[in-house]
Amino acid sequence: MDEILRLKDLSFRYEEEKEWALKEVSLSIPSGEKIAVLGNNGAGKSTFFRCCNGILRPKEGSLYLKGEKISWKKKEILNLRQSVGLIFQEADHQLIAGTVAEEVSFGPMNLKLSEQEVRNRVEKALAAMDLLKYQEKAPHELSGGEKKRVSIADILAMEPELMLLDEPASSLDPLNQSLLEANLEKLNQKGIALVVATHDVDFAWRWAKRILIFHQGRLVADGRGEEIFADEALIEKSGLKKPLLYEVGKIYGISPLPKTLKELLPDGEGISSGSAEILPDPSDGR
Repeated sequence: MDEILRLKDLSFRYEEEKEWALKEVSLSIPSGEKIAVLGNNGAGKSTFFRCCNGILRPKEGSLYLKGEKISWKKKEILNLRQSVGLIFQEADHQLIAGTVAEEVSFGPMNLKLSEQEVRNRVEKALAAMDLLKYQEKAPHELSGGEKKRVSIADILAMEPELMLLDEPASSLDPLNQSLLEANLEKLNQKGIALVVATHDVDFAWRWAKRILIFHQGRLVADGRGEEIFADEALIEKSGLKKPLLYEVGKIYGISPLPKTLKELLPDGEGISSGSAEILPDPSDGR
């Protein structure tokens, strides 16, 4: 897979802070990746995203876009933000236009595309997020889940190669969380690399092919879920818990470890009408 973004010893510190918000972070993100980013509040996840997207300029280290080192010239930053889209945690912070269609057209218009190309991109992005019927509505009239889809369409219209989503499921109800996950899968199938910051270890285990863990501004782990959650010291140090299905799989010796209920109970095996076995709590030591 072709590399989209690479960080080399990247560090960032806010002016008013003594401690580094990010310290010596090095990693590579190739095309088509599905990455979950875990870590407690203040671990550096949001700062990491803002450096990757060029909103923040690192104090130390280097950032490379498709092999080319960013020297922070205006044109390079514009190219970076076109290739690497960032969806903020709160959709309201990203939505500024009077209608959904105007909102999604804002980015492509700034690329100085033709009017027809802008219309094509907007229609394509709205269709991908099932928003065509809302295109003349004001964003503030939409539900939380609909606003989140508009914020994703906003970035999708820029035709990025990599999308960074900062806790996209926060404040969404279970139905909209499921719809969001389905939309993420559709985007990834189009070849877009996705990096999602989350506190939901069950989602990270189920969805991601690769997991990053940040702790006190440092990248302390980068690997497959099976490796990450098997490291007891790492999980304790990072203040995380293990995914439920990972724990159940370990208790019952299931191989490979299940990532979904369907994998745990294919075709409903072990479930009879009117009764169900109660599994022991993985935390009670039995």
